[in-house]
Amino acid sequence: MTVPHTPSDPHTPVRGHRPTDHRRTDHQPTGYRPTDYAAARQRLLAEPGPVGAHRRTALAALTDRWLATLLAGAAAAVRAPSATAGPAPVGVALVAVGGYGRGALSPRSDLDLLLLHDGHTWGSGIPALAEQLWYPVWDSGAALDHSVRDLATVREVAADDLKAQLSLLDARHIAGDPALTAALRSTVLADWRATAPQRLPELHRMCQERAERHGELSFLLEPDLKESRGGLRDAVALDAVAASWLADAPRDGLDAAVLHLADVRDALHLAAGRATDRLSLQEQDQVATELGVLDADTLLRRVYRAARTVAYASDVTWREVGRVLAARSRRGRRPQRPAFLFGGPGRTAGAVDRGPVQRRPLAEGVVEQDGEAVLARSARPAQDPVLPLRAAAAAAQAGITVAHATVRRLAAEAAPLPVPWPDEAREQLVTLLGAGSACLPVWEALEAEGLVTRLLPDWERVRCRPQRNAVHRWTVDRHLVETAVRAAALTRRVARPDLLLVAALLHDIGKGWPGDHAEAGEVITRDLALRMGFCGADAEVLALLVRHHLLLIDTATRRDPDDPATVAAVTGVVGTARELELLHALTEADALATGPAAWSDWRASLVADLVGRAEALLTSGAPPAPPPAEPGAAEQRLAAEAARSGGPVLAVRAQPPGPRSGEPAAAELVLAVPDRPALLGTVAGVLALHRLTVRAAAVREAGPVLLLTWTVAAEYGDLPEPARLRADLRRALDGGLDVARRLAERDAAAPRRHRPGAPPPRVTVAPGGSSARATVLEVRAHDAPGLLHRIGRALEQTGVRVRTARVSTLGADAVDAFYVTDPAGHPLPAARAAEVASAVERALH
Repeated sequence: MTVPHTPSDPHTPVRGHRPTDHRRTDHQPTGYRPTDYAAARQRLLAEPGPVGAHRRTALAALTDRWLATLLAGAAAAVRAPSATAGPAPVGVALVAVGGYGRGALSPRSDLDLLLLHDGHTWGSGIPALAEQLWYPVWDSGAALDHSVRDLATVREVAADDLKAQLSLLDARHIAGDPALTAALRSTVLADWRATAPQRLPELHRMCQERAERHGELSFLLEPDLKESRGGLRDAVALDAVAASWLADAPRDGLDAAVLHLADVRDALHLAAGRATDRLSLQEQDQVATELGVLDADTLLRRVYRAARTVAYASDVTWREVGRVLAARSRRGRRPQRPAFLFGGPGRTAGAVDRGPVQRRPLAEGVVEQDGEAVLARSARPAQDPVLPLRAAAAAAQAGITVAHATVRRLAAEAAPLPVPWPDEAREQLVTLLGAGSACLPVWEALEAEGLVTRLLPDWERVRCRPQRNAVHRWTVDRHLVETAVRAAALTRRVARPDLLLVAALLHDIGKGWPGDHAEAGEVITRDLALRMGFCGADAEVLALLVRHHLLLIDTATRRDPDDPATVAAVTGVVGTARELELLHALTEADALATGPAAWSDWRASLVADLVGRAEALLTSGAPPAPPPAEPGAAEQRLAAEAARSGGPVLAVRAQPPGPRSGEPAAAELVLAVPDRPALLGTVAGVLALHRLTVRAAAVREAGPVLLLTWTVAAEYGDLPEPARLRADLRRALDGGLDVARRLAERDAAAPRRHRPGAPPPRVTVAPGGSSARATVLEVRAHDAPGLLHRIGRALEQTGVRVRTARVSTLGADAVDAFYVTDPAGHPLPAARAAEVASAVERALH
């Protein structure tokens, strides 16, 4: 890339072409032989010695010497009228810009050159000097990007053309008057820094538009090494950001990644025999051989890893640029030179003063600051092994990412998770996956620092693994995460969203091993499930889902649906309706994440028809879910005390702490209260006011008393004092505490971030409709503070009575069942049950 020429200048012809001139021999410098440079270049490229950066530097040095000779010969032939004698021409300089300016030439790279003059020394001789210089370059066969400018014109062009300004940031002196080049460099850098607050957003948009056109290098089977996201152009943009003094990229691994992409580009030029940046399928084997790599798949994996390093560095850097510019805009004062953000030789850690730091709690040990999740001052990663997953889940649910410095600290200091994982670790992983598309940048941040492989050792075998299948748009690892993203939108369709999300993440994990990937994946998934702390039964369900994740799509599209053996092929593998609904959702998520060719309305209808037939067979005669167990002796005593006193009786049993400090404090609350209207919603509201997260709950009858058992955890900090909790419960039940108003005031004062794209709540009448004593309503919704309070109020407003309930939180999803009756204590008619379900669902939207 170089400064563009203007039509009014006949001495800056289009790249790679020269004007027809029958007097060309008159313009050749004395002693010029066009084959000398070409032969020397060819010998250098053929030598087995220097390769990679060494060869690019050597080729640039060879070209520098040749061009310096050409300029000296051209200057001698033209003889500037006012130039003084000396070892180098004065008043004119030959400057390398763009890629050549960075001092490295790939085998087929263009020569990006600027002939810079002072505007008066050479006078009318500049056109002749340019002709004497450019013609030998064309005769050598080298591709040429060139322009002829004085300093004032260069500044004008750079001010109008961002690409031209970027190429000038790499200006490097080759020959001629070094003072001119020095003036150019200092002027260009000063202009860039002065205009960076306006130019950097434009550069960011340019990078985004280029990524949309060329795709992501780390996922394409035929990537463009230069233009795709994560390619060499992005590396140039990062250098431009650093030159602005506003921010700098995280440098760990970045230089090595850029060098690797440049090495692959060199090998591609030699393999293709032409200047190209697209690593096409037919050239990948030859490029792999040129680089000494085992095969084309290994080559692509290395390219993908390098591209991810560049892309992640870009994401981090552009977020920092946005924060710096926003802070300066708020202050409304002129920019000043800040310290670099990521340290390094001669740099100071820290950023520009941004005024008072705003920090908002997200989870235990995690706060939001400047639009990113960072660690709280009290966080101790070495003593809290769940902290990396908790920070990731909190960030994704808030729709933000984890700060780069925070991820690095977690990678360096966090204690390893015990095996099996604590329950909280598994719940936080499910919460992270359940965040949908907001999970992606968080996952990329964890992966960039090696945290994903630390959590799931088998992940390394599928990381950056290409899929040579035209249907697949992603690498294996990204396809797994994308499937989890798609599955997050389907969690309302299943009773166990945690199993769906984990199965989505692991369904192709066997592709890192030889043989049938489904069979290998079954074994790996069973081991990983037990490692994560799932019970044996859940581990078997996950293994079944992974082993048979292609069963429904293959059967639906290849077998006759009217043949009884077709349905039997499904029911013989999937033993329950719950497993079938999980497999159905996994099938859809897998196909949607694969690519547009893998899923269509026709395929969806075939699978749905097959599932409907299998479900009818599996659910015929199936009993409804049983209600909660009868109260025990201790709970009966609480119920008796509540009946005697006429008020609430609360017992608090603190749960034992986790293996390390830092995990949220948890407890079991058992509340006995004489039955009254709005009881469930009122108690749930009091717990929400005390920032207690409900992990599980059960409501049961003990004569005239309702027993409510809650498993709760502090959202952050310590559990409230039991005496204060009892007092607030009594006030709320007596009408002295307006729970709904207090919750609304708190939410208005500190509104929470809501997860973007969460699937809407779903309330249905359970299959089978009613038990012998009550109608069962199932509520599936995104968990949030006050959710049970809203459900309880909605049920109260419909006029039904809650006899018993089961409440569970699986990751970020609430999966609840409420056993309701009419005021007389009878199950609801089917039409009335549907009305109540619709009313509750509307209240939750």
